[in-house]
Amino acid sequence: MAYAIIETGGKQVRVEPGRFYDIELLSAQPDEKVTIDSVLLVQNDGEVTIGQPLVAGATVQGTVLRHLRGRKVLVYKMKPKKKTRKKRGHRQEITRLLIDSITLNGTVFAAETPATAETPAATPETEAAAE
Repeated sequence: MAYAIIETGGKQVRVEPGRFYDIELLSAQPDEKVTIDSVLLVQNDGEVTIGQPLVAGATVQGTVLRHLRGRKVLVYKMKPKKKTRKKRGHRQEITRLLIDSITLNGTVFAAETPATAETPAATPETEAAAE
């Protein structure tokens, strides 16, 4: 299992191919491909590559699924004995990103495989066994 640690929106996120993550708002449209170059660590089958601060030649490709707003955060300020109260809310704009592949120096370590590619093509041996 391969994974990478990327930096986006001022946060570090551990990502794996084939999974989606909610990150800070990106300026990309839904169904658009996004390449993230700020990769801090890449791990593939026990081989760990750590950047100082970034891994040279490492990229993470993803597809923007949709844009949405996060849960509401309430901010309530009150000064006792002064009859002063402030109640404010905030909803963060986030992007849902599906990770397609992790690449290091042109070598694709991990890529999401489509479900149709997993079924093998019919061979004469399997056709004879089916009869």
